[in-house]
Amino acid sequence: MFTDFSKPQRQSAAGIIINGAYIVQKFVRAMFIPLALFIVKSNKAALLYAALGLAGILVVSLIYAYFYYLKFTFYLNPKKQEFVIDKGVFGRKHLNIPVEKIQQVNINQGFLQKLIGVYSLQIDTAGTESKEVNIKAINGEIAYALKEHLLTGNNVTELPTEANLAHDVDEKAQETPIVKIGASTLLKVGLTSNYGQSIALLIGFGYAVFHNIKELLKAFDSDRGQLEEFFKSGITLISIGILFTGIIIILLATNVIRTFIKYFDFQLSKHQKSLLISSGLFAKKNTLLHPSRVQITTYSQNYFQKKIGLFNMTLKQAHAGHQPSENEMKSNNMEVPGCNADEKEEILKMVLKQLPEQGRTFSPNFRFLNLPLFFTVVVPLMVYAFIYNLTPEIRPFYGLAVMYVVLVTLMIYISYTKHRIVVSEDFIIKQSGIWDISQEIIEPHKIQSISTSQYPWHRKLDIGHVTLHTAAGDIRFLYGNYTEIKTLVNWWLYKVESTEKDWM
Repeated sequence: MFTDFSKPQRQSAAGIIINGAYIVQKFVRAMFIPLALFIVKSNKAALLYAALGLAGILVVSLIYAYFYYLKFTFYLNPKKQEFVIDKGVFGRKHLNIPVEKIQQVNINQGFLQKLIGVYSLQIDTAGTESKEVNIKAINGEIAYALKEHLLTGNNVTELPTEANLAHDVDEKAQETPIVKIGASTLLKVGLTSNYGQSIALLIGFGYAVFHNIKELLKAFDSDRGQLEEFFKSGITLISIGILFTGIIIILLATNVIRTFIKYFDFQLSKHQKSLLISSGLFAKKNTLLHPSRVQITTYSQNYFQKKIGLFNMTLKQAHAGHQPSENEMKSNNMEVPGCNADEKEEILKMVLKQLPEQGRTFSPNFRFLNLPLFFTVVVPLMVYAFIYNLTPEIRPFYGLAVMYVVLVTLMIYISYTKHRIVVSEDFIIKQSGIWDISQEIIEPHKIQSISTSQYPWHRKLDIGHVTLHTAAGDIRFLYGNYTEIKTLVNWWLYKVESTEKDWM
């Protein structure tokens, strides 16, 4: 069986259910608190009308999803080598994606899609405003056939049978395996990484719980500051210790759960000239990535990971032509958690064609410490001293101020000792970090532009900064010898102009 992608194709008919459920989900998430309060305070008659209203919303969503399904078509323009999408019910939208700018192809399967038996196909592009194309419901055979076309450029692709497709996918996934992460490794990764993300998640979750409880108390007209009084009356040294221990346990448990959900059955394989990455517990994600699209290759370790020989790697790709947000840039990165030293070197050779050689190391001037110490240690200490003299109630907590000064000073000093840049013939390696020490590797021909800066009071001291701008973000080296920096800039510009290599 063959399909000609030069003719317009529709999504699977199951896309009507997928898109309808997506619309209902957005509505429920946006109206969750008002709906919850309404359900709590309403009588049976009002609840009946509310149920009828929700049923009406579901019907309207399915009707809209049906027309969206009819209007959504995709095809490949063989003359212009473009992937074309027409969509929209009330307002039509026409997207043209040059095949050469396709950065990666993801074939995912969420929980509902798994139940129905369809996949979503996402296409990430570089250098265009339409960063991502998402076909939410597509037959598995067509999805993998379209992926093969986008990689090889064939206009007509054979569709295998479903049984052969599963066999071929498994075979490709096992072709030249580089990294395959088991449950024990995921447990180690969960216990030793991503503390910052989990702390932010817990703070957000705790605030949401506190806010929702307050709203429910207000709904019952019984909010008299009970929550605030509970926290005030419960603060003792023992309770603080128990709370701290509980937070550590919850933090580690959150890390482990997040790691298993995101990276379950993680596998990175070599597929032809690309990397095939698959992972996910509830929603399976398959990503095909060209090594040439990777702009910055990063690997990192913290103290615990160094003891057990684990590395976390990030492959940073070119982002879209518009100015991206931080979340957009992160979503464009491919993460490889928990690989060992041999696997790390194998990935580096796949992406960079060779292992980075040793080069000359450049270190920052000790004045790197001045501004961070002033703004994060001296200024807060002066503010505390001022309040200390005016407010006797905070005087017993001076020990916390001392601990803060010692801890922050130590962190700034560690960041100074780890801030390095290593320059060789073919690579630039930027080292940085406090707890997680990262190595960012870039090839000179992938530099988009270079900027240097120098504070007026540093001119006599010959101290300056340099920033390497790439399509995947910036790499900065601060407080270096400015004469050496200018020499390096001239060398890098020469490498960029004289090379025949493409940046992507």
